Amino acid sequence: MEVDHVAAVPAPVADASRPSRAPFFRYKDVIEEGDLVITYLSQDLMSSIVIDATKTCNNKYGSFSHKDMIGKKYGSKVISKNGKFMHLLFPTPELWTLVLPHRTQILYQPDISFISSYLDLTPGKKMIESGTGSGSFSHSIARSLAPNGHLYSFEYHENRFKQASAEFKSHGIDHLVTVQHRDVCANGFGLNDEVNAVFLDLPSPWEAVGSAKAAFKQNIVGKLCSFSPCIEQVQRTCLALSEHGFTDIIMFEVLVRNHNLRSEPLPTIQTAIQRHANQIAAKDEHEAKKQELRKLQQQQQQQQQPELEPSQSRSGSPPSKRVRTTAPESDDRKTDASAGDDSQASQLAAAAAEADLSLRKLTVEELNFRHVTRTPETCRGHTSYLTFATFVPDLSGTNDVKPAE
Repeated sequence: MEVDHVAAVPAPVADASRPSRAPFFRYKDVIEEGDLVITYLSQDLMSSIVIDATKTCNNKYGSFSHKDMIGKKYGSKVISKNGKFMHLLFPTPELWTLVLPHRTQILYQPDISFISSYLDLTPGKKMIESGTGSGSFSHSIARSLAPNGHLYSFEYHENRFKQASAEFKSHGIDHLVTVQHRDVCANGFGLNDEVNAVFLDLPSPWEAVGSAKAAFKQNIVGKLCSFSPCIEQVQRTCLALSEHGFTDIIMFEVLVRNHNLRSEPLPTIQTAIQRHANQIAAKDEHEAKKQELRKLQQQQQQQQQPELEPSQSRSGSPPSKRVRTTAPESDDRKTDASAGDDSQASQLAAAAAEADLSLRKLTVEELNFRHVTRTPETCRGHTSYLTFATFVPDLSGTNDVKPAE
């Protein structure tokens, strides 16, 4: 497909005095108007917002006013009216990868970190990326090359090119990334003797190998990586790399296994013995208090029952009336006695409950914790194959590399 392309633009010179608008490279503590913020609800539920005092963030946890976020520190917790909360995180390339608007399939951090390491990316180096896509890879690589390096990014789709350009500018990394609208498979990169590394994320990466060779600095060793989902693409790319003189051709597949970490209590032998002895003592105390409580309850029941004369219990006939020799007990004395019995019963019941709780109570100081992990039942599988190759310069003076158009 023919695509009108923009001529290669030289990398802007980094100005150390320029105030950085890039939240990804210069950390700040306090959230201000216009800042990019990552809202964290859970590990699988995050999003990005730009702070605007007139707006409100609405999600499944409720409504959160941007005005309430201004002045808070990154990492703070904000609470909605219904009592639920979320955290406000500082944006990093790793977090941006998880919340960015998807224009294409993207690279995630396991692949990005592996590629960055294998391509030996360090500050000050220059690199080619094709294509730009959603910009996930671009943000991480721009940080790796900053402050004096540069990333040349190529995108053949015009709308994605425009969206990526605007995004890089709003994030303040446009001085580190130059985006060009260009079909590199048909027209090449337009760069000669310029970069240290090349990354190809194309449907037909083998068609861009020749132009990539010309873009490498011709006096030092360079590294190339091709990102392809199908093994047939890998085979054709390896053949093209071999034909153009690349060496150390190797392919990797990055698979991630997550581990859920938790802590389990593990008491020592001495602690277990002492705890067992304490439990026996607490159990004996608990039983003694329960017996005392039962005796008190029996006494209360006996006092509430009317006394029977011995003759009534034997013959069943009503007893003869007897002359009262003592004054009847007043209602106040009965009430006081009953209240005293109830209070004592309540105290004994509370003591019994406390003793019962002590049988199961185990303080943190008595425990040693061990960390254990468990892998989830399902995990992310194949994404793509990473094919790496090394460009070795011809220092004999007979280099047959054709200049890029």
